[in-house]
Amino acid sequence: MASLLSLPAPRLLHSPFKGNLKSLQISVPSLKPTLQRQHQKNTAYTVRNAAASAAPVVVEKTRFRLDNLGPQPGSKKNRKRKGRGHAAGQGGSCGFGMRGQKSRSGPGVRKGFEGGQMPLYRRLPKLRGIAGGMHAGLPKFVPVNLKDIQSAGFQDGDEISLESLKEKGLINPSGRERKLPLKILGDGELTVKLNVKARAFSTQAKEKLEAAGCTITVLPGRKKWVKPSVAKNLLRAEEYFAKKRAAAAAADGDSA
Repeated sequence: MASLLSLPAPRLLHSPFKGNLKSLQISVPSLKPTLQRQHQKNTAYTVRNAAASAAPVVVEKTRFRLDNLGPQPGSKKNRKRKGRGHAAGQGGSCGFGMRGQKSRSGPGVRKGFEGGQMPLYRRLPKLRGIAGGMHAGLPKFVPVNLKDIQSAGFQDGDEISLESLKEKGLINPSGRERKLPLKILGDGELTVKLNVKARAFSTQAKEKLEAAGCTITVLPGRKKWVKPSVAKNLLRAEEYFAKKRAAAAAADGDSA
């Protein structure tokens, strides 16, 4: 009796199932086809193309459902949570350092400020004209010299204008130059009598054109907008000086 009490208790297998297999009314071998189907469902299968000898493409047998839809891995990142403790990564000073003007609240420093020393935009030299962005350096006319007109092959009585020069290929304005007027310069000589229409003429070009017997027509420019009161005063001044010029011409005629 004492020897029986000294024997160790039989070791029972641990199982979460509480009950009897007979009460389930199923046999254990019948679970094998079910496990095989479950294994085939979770494995990947290979799709082969018999027409082409391409490499096999492995396609995972996964159905998209509302419970497994989501963004691609790595496409979403958590934002920086500043001032939410050291574990968040930006807890204490939120990445602005411990002291200094840039760590205080407020607008900070302006753009281009270098701590009081002479900034770069003031150390660089100024550029005049178009290089400095000034309007005074931009071209105001499309220039053409007399030697270019002579070499273009114009005949006596032809008209010289922006359109005729474009047809001959002497000028090809582009960009803002398409809105600029024509100006005749005096480089070269002219031997034919032409009808020249331009907005402006240089002094030398005007003398050479008159010597060659050409007809000069100065085209009017776009009038600058002025206030109605100023325009009225300008008109009155023009009428006044026109009367004075007429009176002076009449006095000269009587004296002659």
